[in-house]
Amino acid sequence: MKILDRYILTTYLKTFLSVFIILMMIFVLQTIWLFIKELAGKDLDVIVIFKFLIYYSPKLIPLVLPLTILLTSIMVFGSFAENYEFAAMKSTGISLQRAMAGLSVFIVILGILTFFFANNVIPWGEYESYNLRKNIAKLKPAMVIAEGQFNDIGAINIKVAKKTGDKGQFLHDVIIHKKTPNGVGNYTTIVAKEGEFLAQENSDILKLILTDGYYYDDTPPKKLKERRRKPFTKSAFDTYTINTDLSQLNNVDLDDKNVTDKYNMLDVTDLGYTIDSLKAERDKEYKKFTKNVYDRYGIQNLSKLKNKEQDTVTIANDSLFEGNILDAFNKYKRLQIVELAVNNITSTQQIIRTNEKSFKAKSTWLNKHIIALHEKLSLGFACIILFFVGAPLGALIRKGGLGLPMIIAILLFLTYHFIGLFAKNSAKDGTLDPVLATWFSTLVMFPLGVFLIRRATADKGLFEFDHILIPLKKILPFQDHSRDAFPDGLSRDFSDFKRYKEDKLLALIKDPTAYNYHESGKIEALNTLEERNLDLEAIRLRGINISPEFEASKRLVSLFSIHSKFALIFNIIGIALLVLYFILRNNKMPELATSSIQLSIISFVIFVIYYIAQQLNLKTLNVRLQKNKSSNIPFIILGFIIYPLANVFFKHKVKADISKNAVQHLN
Repeated sequence: MKILDRYILTTYLKTFLSVFIILMMIFVLQTIWLFIKELAGKDLDVIVIFKFLIYYSPKLIPLVLPLTILLTSIMVFGSFAENYEFAAMKSTGISLQRAMAGLSVFIVILGILTFFFANNVIPWGEYESYNLRKNIAKLKPAMVIAEGQFNDIGAINIKVAKKTGDKGQFLHDVIIHKKTPNGVGNYTTIVAKEGEFLAQENSDILKLILTDGYYYDDTPPKKLKERRRKPFTKSAFDTYTINTDLSQLNNVDLDDKNVTDKYNMLDVTDLGYTIDSLKAERDKEYKKFTKNVYDRYGIQNLSKLKNKEQDTVTIANDSLFEGNILDAFNKYKRLQIVELAVNNITSTQQIIRTNEKSFKAKSTWLNKHIIALHEKLSLGFACIILFFVGAPLGALIRKGGLGLPMIIAILLFLTYHFIGLFAKNSAKDGTLDPVLATWFSTLVMFPLGVFLIRRATADKGLFEFDHILIPLKKILPFQDHSRDAFPDGLSRDFSDFKRYKEDKLLALIKDPTAYNYHESGKIEALNTLEERNLDLEAIRLRGINISPEFEASKRLVSLFSIHSKFALIFNIIGIALLVLYFILRNNKMPELATSSIQLSIISFVIFVIYYIAQQLNLKTLNVRLQKNKSSNIPFIILGFIIYPLANVFFKHKVKADISKNAVQHLN
């Protein structure tokens, strides 16, 4: 291994481990917050809680590892570019691909290890954590009751609309089904407005006191004659007490592991076998259903209805009848056939509706197994792809540390994660192919990685809009005046200014043409000096004549940039939240959809405020530069509608104006 590869790999590993540990701690704390209701108030010792976190941690790797790789890549390569280490590499003939070569081998090996981790460790963690959670939940039944759904507690099945109290002991709008001793049927129903759990600390008896309710019982009698009468008992009560023996429930072995067949507990081999079995079972059910529907119509028995003596139409034996089938029967038989067809259609529709939920549930269960299988395969590839997205992106933004790289990494990862999440949710009900859904987010990131590598290799900016700007400049009401009235043949490439020393930059401000640069380079040289923490007053002391008019215009442009940046941010946030609103609504998440549209409206309101401030900045700048042009209202409205694109033109216009102003007032 060469020194350069060792240096890059060492730097990457140090940052990787730091970021991984930080993110893992954040996600583990989020896990504690998520399951605090299941852990609190259970009299659990520290070892059990620690085991729960250890078992649950492997499930976090599919979230933590891709985000760690993406963030680390942006941070490390951004730091290399910011500190001109890439510039030094390029000066010796080392390209970006060569700098990434040694690290790419490490990422590929990490991707392979990730597959084995997803295939072995994550199913083990899921198996252990699921059974531990199930056993913990049995320790205190009051904590098990979830609002709005039926919950099994001993000999009753209970549903409550709301729980209150410090331990959830007060219940509201209670519905209870009592189980029969033999486990066949639930014939007793109890409905009450209020309920309360009472239990002593050392007692195995759970007392449930119900108030203001009704007791319904329709237990069928043993005798058939009495059962035909369908007896029914109803009574009202002010207070009703149910005692449940919890001696078996509280005798819980936290190490018991009797659930082993969940799809996320299986490895690739078990998933492949289970998928084949589920497909065979589903196909068998489809064939059975098809045969039952066919037999119900009795088409094969249609010929038995024909009475040759009463038929008005004679059909030769062994002949193919091509007319209306009803013409082969008399009126009485026709009526029978039509009635039979109507009844069959009605009953078949009912059977289809009844079996639809069953078939949908089986398809969903099969799709979940397919998604679980391909998730194990796609995770390693996702890590590799995100590395090839993050590394060139860091080289392009040229910024290290935890500031801008953290924001970009989180935005990219959320995009990757939510694309995959919504694709998988759509695949579970069969809307999208489960194989495509699992790989969809990775496939979306792949062309982005190719694009960023090409841009970084060619040493180009992240985005270029010249192919859009040039045609539209002829249409829109502004032009780049910085090139007017100046001779051609002078360089307008000012990328080397960042390497020049202070004395040369001051000389360029005085006369850029002496160095074969266009006069618009004055503002570029001035901006470079300001980036080196030299303000206008310090530059003026070094012999540069800066007029008060230019200084005022420069402050106005800085204010314009701030307003423009915030307007763009809130516009993009508003659009993203608006799109998210439709996605959430289509995925039947009304509460999140409502929150999304409310935040979107707030973002657009803030955008409008900053957009108005930006336009006022432009108007003030035009007045200061003595450009007495009336406001172009249609263009302002158009810019409001397509702001992300119009913002590019606004910045282009301001840059051109301040560049022309610099030529006149800097010497």
